[in-house]
Amino acid sequence: MNKSTLGRKTSGLDKVLRVALYTVLTIVAAFYLIPFIVMLITSLKDVEEIRTGTLLSLPASLHFDSWVKAWSSACTGSSCGGISPYFMNSFQIVIPAVLISTLLGAINGYVISLWKFRGSDLFFALLLLGCFVPFQVILLPMARTLGWLGIANTTSGLVFVHVVYGVAFTTLFFRNFYQSIPNELVKAARLDGAGFFTIFYRIILPVSTPIIVVTVIWQFTQIWNDFLFGVAFSGFDTQPVTVALNNLVNTSFGGKEYNVDMAAAIIAALPTLAVYVFAGKYFVRGLTAGAVKG
Repeated sequence: MNKSTLGRKTSGLDKVLRVALYTVLTIVAAFYLIPFIVMLITSLKDVEEIRTGTLLSLPASLHFDSWVKAWSSACTGSSCGGISPYFMNSFQIVIPAVLISTLLGAINGYVISLWKFRGSDLFFALLLLGCFVPFQVILLPMARTLGWLGIANTTSGLVFVHVVYGVAFTTLFFRNFYQSIPNELVKAARLDGAGFFTIFYRIILPVSTPIIVVTVIWQFTQIWNDFLFGVAFSGFDTQPVTVALNNLVNTSFGGKEYNVDMAAAIIAALPTLAVYVFAGKYFVRGLTAGAVKG
């Protein structure tokens, strides 16, 4: 068998394997997306179509009334103003919590990796334990702390909770990324007279864009999707959208409106979906950016 014949057979086999791979990936993706597709289809049907049709049957005509009701007039417990106020509450919690926890994580990672002190490795190990502490363990001590600080049932209290719980993760991300930065860079800056914060803002932060993107996406997703902290530490006017969604689904007057429930669920998930659709590739790049030291 000559080389050209062997090359054609190898090329043909590669094409078959590639087609098989893409087929399997397509099937897996379709299977994974079925729940979302069912939610979207159901949200566009009226109640009668939902009762008489099947899960995957397409709507005879598109109905957006359920989306309008979910946003502005659906009942979430005793309030019938839709999920829009709680949607804004979530943004008021997420934005400051993400910014503060990311900044603290960057400073912690910078200190632990590039300004080592006696016991820094032990400090990092103890901080790392925070990544493995279940949410339920800190409910009671955190409730006492919020009461002592006078921020119980407030937006500030929820921001504080998410910052405290998230700083272990953000520190881990930044510390691992900064380990790939040569120590000589910091030493040279110190010889030139640069101080702690000058080096941080002028040298370290400009090269931290990949890991900042990773941290922001991670924290945004975790905080936006949180339910336990929201239901445990929020007041009636400060509940995040996840708590409102739970109240909406479990509140019914008359017949159950599944189309409204599905529309509300999709609306609540839109910010995280948008983050991963538009920034997902940067998330993967940021995770691998500090994988190789040098």
